[in-house]
This record gives sequence, structure tokens and C-alpha cells, in this order.
Amino acid sequence: MPKNRNTFSFLARWPRRAASRAVHLGWAWAQRAGAVTAEHPGRLRFGAIGAGTRLAFPQGTVFGEPWIELGAHCIIGEQVTLTAGMMPDLDLGPDPILTLGDGVVLGRGSHVIADTTVTIGPDTYCGPYVYITSTNHSYDDPHEPVGKQWPRMEPVEIGPGCWIGTGAVVLPGARLGRNVVVAAGAVVRGEVPDHAVVAGAPARVVRSWHPEKGWQPPLRTPAPVPIPKGVTPEQLLALAELDEAHETS
Repeated sequence: MPKNRNTFSFLARWPRRAASRAVHLGWAWAQRAGAVTAEHPGRLRFGAIGAGTRLAFPQGTVFGEPWIELGAHCIIGEQVTLTAGMMPDLDLGPDPILTLGDGVVLGRGSHVIADTTVTIGPDTYCGPYVYITSTNHSYDDPHEPVGKQWPRMEPVEIGPGCWIGTGAVVLPGARLGRNVVVAAGAVVRGEVPDHAVVAGAPARVVRSWHPEKGWQPPLRTPAPVPIPKGVTPEQLLALAELDEAHETS
């Protein structure tokens, strides 16, 4: 009798398992087919999109593509919003409004809103849900709803090699130098020098690099040891397995 119950239970679960597998396979196919690349741009017609760049599916809100230029080998996560201009179907002139350099990474759910020029330098990495905007609400008139007042716009420039942590906000007029680290949740405005770490809301410099003194205040952890040249992925995997076996023995 238990054996029969197990058989019936399996038969009852089989349609759900089959449906679940079909849904996952279908979604994987949609992710592959819906991704945007230079070779397969779909409905999006960017001003430029470099080789190896990929916008994951599903995309967020994207408009003003003729004024958006994406460099090579960029990774744009799911649900990332990229906009040029205040609304679709505007003529924004001859020059690009939003420019991403080669190798830029935008994490899932990030927003880059470029009503005026926004430039993100090459090899800048953004964590999930980063918000970069060249526009902010104004509230000059105390009698008019804030949302109905004409916004203020200032260009944004992010230098090469920056790291922008999860949930950070970069406000209009911000100018980040080279290799700047923005802590998670920071709100950045104004100018940030090269090789600085900023945190807080509003963000302030909490660590910076000096050619003679190095990082000030000094780093609390030692620098990571780089992988020696010539080491293969297989060797790294074997080494990790040895470390795991040593820890469990």
C-alpha cells in the first residue's frame, strides 16, 4: 500500500515538475533571445554599441537611443534604465548625451538618466540599483508643487576605473576622478578627486591616496595576492578543492 501511494504521489507531482521545467527553459531561451548586442539590437537603435557589449533581458526603460553611445565589452544587467532627454521622441541635436566607455558594468536595476550630458569612463563598475542622474527637482516656488517646477540639469562626469557601490546615488553636477570608490548607499555631489573613497549622505572623502604616504588613513587589510601568471582555471579549481579537503579533515 505505501508503494502505491508513492507511485500516485509521483504521478501527481509530475505535471507540476514538467511545467516548472518548461517555464525555466522558456525563460532561459527568452533571456538569450531578448539580450541586446551590436549584432542583435532588436528594436533599440543606439548611436553606437561596441563589440562584445550586452544588455541583459529584460531591459528597463530605454529611450533616446540615437543619443546613447555604448563602448565595447560593456555589461548592462537586467532591468537597467538608460535614457537620453526628458522624454522619448525628442531631437537632441548632433552630439551624444549619454556615453559609456569600454568595459563599463551597470548592475541589475540601475538607472542612468541623462537629460544633459552624462559620461561614464571606461572600466567603471556599478553595483546593483545605482542611480546616476543629470537632473534634479527644483523647489524655488513654495506655492507650486515640486513635481511641476522646471528641473535643474547639470552634466555628470565619472572618470575611468571607478567602483560605485550598491544603491549609491550620483547627483547632477558630480565630477568623479579616476579610480574613485563610492561606498554603498552614498549620495555623491560636487567634485571627487582621483583615487579617493567617499561614503555617506552627502558623501565625503573618507580615504585618499598620497604618492608618498600611500593610503590615508592606512588600509586595515593587506592587499590581495595576485594570481601568478600562467596559472590555469583548472589549477585554481584543484587548489580550492585541496583547501576544502584540508579544512574538513
